[in-house]
Amino acid sequence: MKLVVTEKNNAAQRIAELLGVKKPKSDKVYNTPVYRFERDGEEWVSIGLRGHILEPDFVPTITYKRNKGWLATPDDGASYKVDIPSFLPKPPFKTKRKPFLADGVAIGGSWKMDALPYLVYAPIQKNPKEKDIIRSLKNLAKKADDIIIATDFDREGELIGSDALSCIREVNTTAPVSRARYSALIKPEITHAFENLVELDMNLAHAGESRQEIDLIWGAVLTRYLTIVKFAGYGNVRSSGRVQTPTLALIVERERERMAFVPEDYWVIKAKFSDGIEPFEATHKEGRFKTQEAADAVMNAVNGAQFGTVSGIEKRKRTVSAPTPFNTTGLMAAAAAEGLSPARTMRLAESLYMAGYTSYPRVDNTVYPSSFDLPAMVKTLSEVPAYEPYCRQLLAKGTLTPTRGKQESTDHPPIVPMQAASPDKLQPAEWKLYNLIARRFLATLSDAAVIEGTKVSVDVNDETFITRGDVVVKPGFRAIYPYGAKKDTILPQLNEGQQVDFLGATCEQKQTEPPARYSQGKLIQEMEKLGLGTKATRHSIIDRLYNVKYIQNDPIEPSQLGIAVCDALGRFAPQITSPGMTAELEKDMNQIADGDKTQKEVVDLSRDILNDVLKELMPHSEEVASALGDAVAADAYVGTCPKCGKDLQMRASNKTKSMFIGCSGWPECDVTYPLPKGKVEVVEEKCPVCGMPQIKVTAFRSKPRVQCIDPNCDSNQEPDVIVGACKACAEKGLDKKLIAQRNPRTLKRFIRCENYEECGVSYPLPQHGELKATEEVCPDCGAPMVIVTTGRGPWKLCPNFDCPGKEKEEGAEDKKAPAKRTTRKTATKKTTRKTSK
Repeated sequence: MKLVVTEKNNAAQRIAELLGVKKPKSDKVYNTPVYRFERDGEEWVSIGLRGHILEPDFVPTITYKRNKGWLATPDDGASYKVDIPSFLPKPPFKTKRKPFLADGVAIGGSWKMDALPYLVYAPIQKNPKEKDIIRSLKNLAKKADDIIIATDFDREGELIGSDALSCIREVNTTAPVSRARYSALIKPEITHAFENLVELDMNLAHAGESRQEIDLIWGAVLTRYLTIVKFAGYGNVRSSGRVQTPTLALIVERERERMAFVPEDYWVIKAKFSDGIEPFEATHKEGRFKTQEAADAVMNAVNGAQFGTVSGIEKRKRTVSAPTPFNTTGLMAAAAAEGLSPARTMRLAESLYMAGYTSYPRVDNTVYPSSFDLPAMVKTLSEVPAYEPYCRQLLAKGTLTPTRGKQESTDHPPIVPMQAASPDKLQPAEWKLYNLIARRFLATLSDAAVIEGTKVSVDVNDETFITRGDVVVKPGFRAIYPYGAKKDTILPQLNEGQQVDFLGATCEQKQTEPPARYSQGKLIQEMEKLGLGTKATRHSIIDRLYNVKYIQNDPIEPSQLGIAVCDALGRFAPQITSPGMTAELEKDMNQIADGDKTQKEVVDLSRDILNDVLKELMPHSEEVASALGDAVAADAYVGTCPKCGKDLQMRASNKTKSMFIGCSGWPECDVTYPLPKGKVEVVEEKCPVCGMPQIKVTAFRSKPRVQCIDPNCDSNQEPDVIVGACKACAEKGLDKKLIAQRNPRTLKRFIRCENYEECGVSYPLPQHGELKATEEVCPDCGAPMVIVTTGRGPWKLCPNFDCPGKEKEEGAEDKKAPAKRTTRKTATKKTTRKTSK
C-alpha cells in the first residue's frame, strides 16, 4: 500500500480524485477521513492532516544535578542534558516559591518575572497537537510499503511533512519516503508531481522549525514580561513578538509623524470656463499661494472679466507598462485596495487553491517559468464569458510575451488562475478574488497602455490658469485590468488663441496634510521591503495587532496601548522595535534553508539577543507598568461617571471575561452599564436625549449604529409588541399573550409569555430591526411568526430555535448543495424566510 500524506483533508480528497483510475472510496480510520483509490494496479490511501500535528512548547521544568549539570524533563521521555548559561543562578535557591523548586526551575506554566531569564534558554519539546490524526496516521503507516509526503511546498509544508514523518517512523522504520511537490491541485500538475518524486528537504524543514522556535521564545518572554508588569484592565494579556513589535513600531512612527506635523495654510484659486458648449475647470498656474495677500491680488486681477484666451495647448503621449505577475504581497496589496483585508485574502486564496481554481498562494516569485504553456492557459480562461473576447485578441497576437517582476525563484510560479470559474460556482468574495487574479494574469500578457495627456493654458487679464486631461489612446492591458486606473478627464475641443467664457473664480483656503496612515495593503508592502515576517505570516501579524487592541481602523491607527507598548520597549530595548534585528534573523533562517547555517546556530543566536533585551527591560519594570497603566486607562475611557464624577471605562469581568462599562472608582462606586455584542468604539458626541456618553457598535455583518450607553435612556426603549397567544397556556385553558420586549438592563430582545414564571415559554429575537407581528403561527411548531425589517430587507421568521421545520430546511439545503463545493454555510440555529413584496 502507498500512503499519501497531505496538509489538509480537502487536499487529500482532491489528490485521490486526480490520481485514481476510478472515483476514490471515502473511508475513516478511527475518526479521520481517508481516501482509498487504485493507481497502476496498486492500492493507495491519502490522508489529510490539519496543518501542524505537533506543536512546540517549553519543557515543564529544568533541574540541576551537581554531577550532571542542567537537565530537561519532557512530558513523555527521559531527562536529557541541556545548555543553560553559567551566569544564571543554580539551586539551591534562597526561596522555594515559584518558579523556584528545590532542585530546579518551573518553566512551562510559570508567569513569574524571575522565570523569564531561564525561559530565554529553556529547551523546547514537540507535543502532539492533533492526537486523533496522529493515531490514524500511525495506523495507516504500519501497513504502508511506501510513504509519499504531499504537503504544501514551502517551509511550513516541509516542516509539517517532516513532523508527520517523525510520527510515522515510530511505527514504520523501513518504508521508503519520497516527496511530491506541486503548485496547483489540477490533474496535469499532480500527475507530474507524483511521476517525478523527490526527497524531503530537511534544510527547508529545519528553517521552518527554527522560525517556530524563535517566535515561541520571543513571543513567550516578551508577552509574559509585559503582562506581568501590568496585569489589569482592558484586554489583560500584553502581547509582543519578534516581528509583531517592529511592525507596530512602523505604525506608531507614522502616527508620531502625523502628531508632530504642523499644518501650513495655503490658498488655491480655481476658475470656471466654457467654450459655449461644455464647461471646464482650471487651476491657477501658481498651484498653492502661501499668503492670502498674493491670492487676493489674483482674485482682484480677474474680477469682472468675462472672457479668457486659450494661450497654449500641449499634448504628450505616455506609456503605462502592463503590471507584473502576482506574488503573495502583490496580491494582498491589490486585494486590499478592493476592500479585502490581507487575512481574508489569504483565506480566500487558500480556498481557491484547494478547489483547483488558482495556483499556490504563498509565493515570492514574480516571473513565469519557461515551462508555462501560456496560450493553453489563456484558452482555458476563454471559457469564462467575461474574458472570452479579450482572450481571443491575445491568442490572435501569436507569441505571448509576459511581463517580469524583480523577484524570481524556482519553488512556485506566481499566482495564476488554473481553470475557468464563474460567479455561479463561487461565493461572492471568492469570485471577487478569482476575478482579480484572472484579470491580472491576462494583463501580464498584454501590451502597455498609451495615454495622451493634454495641458491647456487659459489667460484671464494676464493671469494664467491650467487644466489637464487624460485620454486612453490605446487601452492595452487596461481593457482587461481596470484596477487602479484613473477615470479619463476629457476636455472640450479647444484651439490656441480661442476665446472662452470666463464664469468666475473661487479662492479656497486649505491646509497641508500630514503623512497618510498605512493601509493594510501598504503596510504589507512596507513589511516586505524591510524584511519583516514572510509572505505566509505578514497578514496574520497585522491580524494579531488588531486582536490585542494595539491598532484599530483601516487606514491603521495605533491605540494608546499600542503606542505605550512600543514606546516602553523602544525606550529601554530599542533593538526590539527596530526592523534590523528581525531582518537579520530572517536572513539567517534563509541560510538554514540553503544549508549554510544550522538550526542550532541561529536559534542560539536569537536566544542571546533576547537575553540582552531582557537585561535592559527588567530593571525598568515599574516605569513600563506606569506607561501601560496610563495607556490602558486612555483606551478604555468612555466618559464621566454620573454618580461620582470619575472615569467610566470599558472593563473585563474577572469571572466571565466579558466586557462591560464600569466606573474607575469601583468598589466605592458601583455604576456599570452593559456592552452590546460587536465591535465597540467611543464617539465624542453625547446622547441628545439624556447627555450620557454614546458608543458606535458594529455587530457581525451589520452596519454600525450609535447608541447611548444607558439602557434606561428613552433612546434605547421600544414598545412591547403582542405577537400572539401562548400555545402552552392555551392547552391549560389559560388565555395568555406572547409579548416581544427588550430587557431594560441587558438590552436583549425576546418573546416571552405573560405567564412565563409558570409556563416558561420564551423565544430569542434578533437584537435589531423593526419588529412586526403577523396573524400567522409556524406550521411546524406553533410559535408566532414575526417580521423583522433590517437594512437588508424584511424577513419573516419563526423565533423557535428548536423548531422541527429548521431541520427540514437545512436538509433541503444540503441536498441542493453542489457535490464538490462545501463552503456554503447553512444556518444552525435560525432559519429565516424573506417576505414577498
